[in-house]
Amino acid sequence: MKNLLLFVVGAIVGAAIVYFVCCKPLTEEMVDTPKGIITPEQATILDEAFNSRHQLISDSIVKRSDNRSSWYSLKDLRDYLTLAEKQASGLGYTMNGVRIYLGAYPNIANEVGYTTMFFIPTGTQNTMAEGNMNPLHFAPPPNNPDIPGGNGLNDGTPGIPPGANYPQ
Repeated sequence: MKNLLLFVVGAIVGAAIVYFVCCKPLTEEMVDTPKGIITPEQATILDEAFNSRHQLISDSIVKRSDNRSSWYSLKDLRDYLTLAEKQASGLGYTMNGVRIYLGAYPNIANEVGYTTMFFIPTGTQNTMAEGNMNPLHFAPPPNNPDIPGGNGLNDGTPGIPPGANYPQ
């Protein structure tokens, strides 16, 4: 009886140690760190390296300080990703990311449109039919191509003022 009691107490203490040492509390959300995370210092370096290009575009093409950034709400980004994944599936693709393009708004009157940034979904075509064991269907996808017919996301809020550097 004494050995059984020691065994039960030992099992409880051992389980508690394993839980507190090895397991994260259930309230902590497990999030993977995405590739490409940069520090504010690295962002400043990238922003400053763009200064000469921005100056060239602003001075010679736009004739005013051009847009350097776009802001999107978390809700718009999440909603867009959900919509784009559903649309990609309907088009026969599996969405695997987004590509961000630089664009420009059309000229209005005699004023050149500001630069903008827009998202386009990328993915691979679903070519695996049921029962099709052709080894060519297992080839790696080509460089994450844009999904033909996939809607993009634009209309982010420009920087205030448009030519403002990082950080705003």
